[in-house]
Order: sequence, then structure tokens, then C-alpha cells
Amino acid sequence: MPKVTMTFPEGKHKVLTMSYDDGRAADRRLVDLFNKYGIKATFHINSGMLGEGDRIPSEELEALYRGHEVSAHTLTHPTIARCPNEQIVFEIVEDRTNLERIVGYPVKGLSYPNGSFNKQIKEMLPHLGIEYARSVESHGSFMMPDDYMEWRPTCHHKSNLLKLAEDFIRLHKKQYLYMMYVWGHSYEFDLDHNWELMERFCELIGMREDIWFATNIEIIHYINAFGRLQFSASMAFVYNPSFASVWLEVDGAVREVKGGTQVSLV
Repeated sequence: MPKVTMTFPEGKHKVLTMSYDDGRAADRRLVDLFNKYGIKATFHINSGMLGEGDRIPSEELEALYRGHEVSAHTLTHPTIARCPNEQIVFEIVEDRTNLERIVGYPVKGLSYPNGSFNKQIKEMLPHLGIEYARSVESHGSFMMPDDYMEWRPTCHHKSNLLKLAEDFIRLHKKQYLYMMYVWGHSYEFDLDHNWELMERFCELIGMREDIWFATNIEIIHYINAFGRLQFSASMAFVYNPSFASVWLEVDGAVREVKGGTQVSLV
């Protein structure tokens, strides 16, 4: 029987994803940086506050974040663990509805506003069309999540960002999958006068061939596609019922299983 393990696309073992909240004006500069270095990000937006103060207006949203992911952050950013169920449902569904109308694709993710959530909210989210939700409690490591409704990041960008990036770059053991997940608010770079921090990070980690640069939802879609693979009992072959390719390591060799195809593993 062959030894089969999941890899990221093209046989990669490391993925970087970025996550930024609130849709403020500084996102423009941040998106430019990410685009320059081939880095993908998810931007969590309160659609009920678009255009208020320095928030990105609705008419700019689709073009600005093209190539990245627009995700929900609730309609008006309440502390939802203190809200009645009816308000929670309205805040999330209305935010999804507004954002989907603007960007033209399903909005399936969420970052918890003010980091607020509880077990009951986590259990509600799949019924509201949410496939993942990011918290703010960082773990400082590169482990893969085991609960995507409480998706904990590696770090806020204020917390040892460059040191963690250097550690991530040096990872080489291919018996593991590694994820670096950075979150924050773009306006913090203006407040802290430290845009050079993110510029240095992007220079350091961007465009690397051994890293998969992905949005939050791209990671979810890929993991789900792996979970839908249909292996024969003997592991002699596998069928991929999904549209997208999944990559496997089979006895040390990388194999692509294209969508809608069956591939021999022996």
C-alpha cells in the first residue's frame, strides 16, 4: 500500500495568509504592498459602515480587493457575544448580502468583531453560510488549525513579525504542513508610524517558490477538496469529485489529482 499524504498546491508544505479588519483607507497602501510581492490577503469588512470616516466606500470595494478575498466582519461591528440571537443573525447575514452584491461572489468567511464569540455563536455560523471564522487569540506557531470556526492566527503584525517570518522561511521538514497567519488593522501602521515593518516583511517572505500564498477561503476550499477525495480501499487509486486539483505526496513523489479525474497511486 502506498504512503499518501496531503500537500498544498504544487507539492508545497507551507502556506502564508494575511487577514486585515475594518476596511479603512490604509488598506489601499497595504493592498499595493501585497500585490507587489505576490502575497494574498483576506479583508474583513463591515458593510453597514462603508464610506464612513476613512472607510473604503462601496464603489471602490470590488476593484481595490480584486485578487484577494472580501470577508464578513458583521454589519456594524457589535460585540456579538452580548447580542441576542436575532441581532447576530441579522448582523452576519446582512453583511454577507451587502458584500456579495458588491463583489459578485459568495462571502463565506468572518472575523469576529472585537474578537467576540462564544460556543453558541460558533454553532450558529454554518447555518448562516459561514465556513470559517477568525479569532484574535494568537498562538505564535505555524500549526494547522483544528477548528476553523475558531481560527487562531500565528500573530498580530505587532508581535515578533519579522522573527516569525524568518523562522517560517527556515522550516524544511516535509513531514508537516505549516501555516503562517498574520492579522491586524492597516490603520495601525499609520498610528504607529511603522509601515517599514510590513514593507520589510513583504520583501522578506514574498515571491518565494516554496510558499503557497493564499486567502483564507482558498485554504478552506483546498482542505475541503482534499476531504472529498475518494480513495480505493487498497489505496491503489483515487478519484477527485471536485472541480479543483488536489496535490498528494505518494511514496515521496508529488502527484496532482485534477478535478473530475481518477489517478492510479501505484
